[in-house]
Amino acid sequence: MDKRREYGGAMKIDFKKLIPSYSAKHGQFVVVTVPVMQYLMIDGHGDPNTAQSYKDALTTLYPVAYALKFLSKRELGHDYTVMPLEALWWSDDMESFTSSRNKSRWDWTVLNMVPEWVTQEHLEMVRETVAKKGDGPVLVALRLEPLHEGLSVQTLHVGPYDEEGPVLEEMHNKFIPEQSMEMTGRHHEIYLSDPRRTAPEKLKTILRQPVRNVGDAG
Repeated sequence: MDKRREYGGAMKIDFKKLIPSYSAKHGQFVVVTVPVMQYLMIDGHGDPNTAQSYKDALTTLYPVAYALKFLSKRELGHDYTVMPLEALWWSDDMESFTSSRNKSRWDWTVLNMVPEWVTQEHLEMVRETVAKKGDGPVLVALRLEPLHEGLSVQTLHVGPYDEEGPVLEEMHNKFIPEQSMEMTGRHHEIYLSDPRRTAPEKLKTILRQPVRNVGDAG
C-alpha cells in the first residue's frame, strides 16, 4: 500500500496532530513510545546563542524544509505542514544541561521531521535548488536520516529555555530511576513556539529523554 494514502490524500497533513509523541503535558512526566521517523539533520557544537555554526544550521534547514514541502505538493500531490524545529543535545558532562548550563560545551544536532515519502533523491533536487538561490550556508552538512528513539520520557516545559535545568534534573535523577528505567539516547527538544514571536515565559518546549527498562538488553 502507498503509505501516503494513510495520511489523507490531497489534504494538507499536520503530523503534530497525527503523531501522539508531539503532544506532552506541562508539569507531568509521561512514558511514550516514539515511532521511527526521518529527519533533516545538521550537526554542530557550541552555545546556540552565540555560535555561528548554529545560526548557519538554521538558515540552511528552513529553506530546505520548505522547498521539500513545496516539491511534495507540486510533484507528489501531497501537502503537509512544515514541522517545528527540533534538536538533540549532549555533552561529555551532563551537568552542563542540568546545573551549570555551560552551553559552550554542548554538542547538538538540529532536526526537522519530514514525511516518509520524501526520499534522498528529493533532497538532492532541493539541495541544488536552494544552492542556486544562494541560500543554505552549510548545505553540504545536511543529511536525511531515520531516528529511532522508541521508549522515552517526556514533558512539556513552559517558560525560558534557561529554566529547563531543574525539570531535566528531576526527570533524569528522580522520575526515570523511580520507574526502574535508565537513560539511553540523547536529550531531545521540540520547539513548539517561535522565540521571535513568543514571550520567554510563554515558550512551549517538549523535553524528551529516550530510556530503557533496567535489565533490558541493548
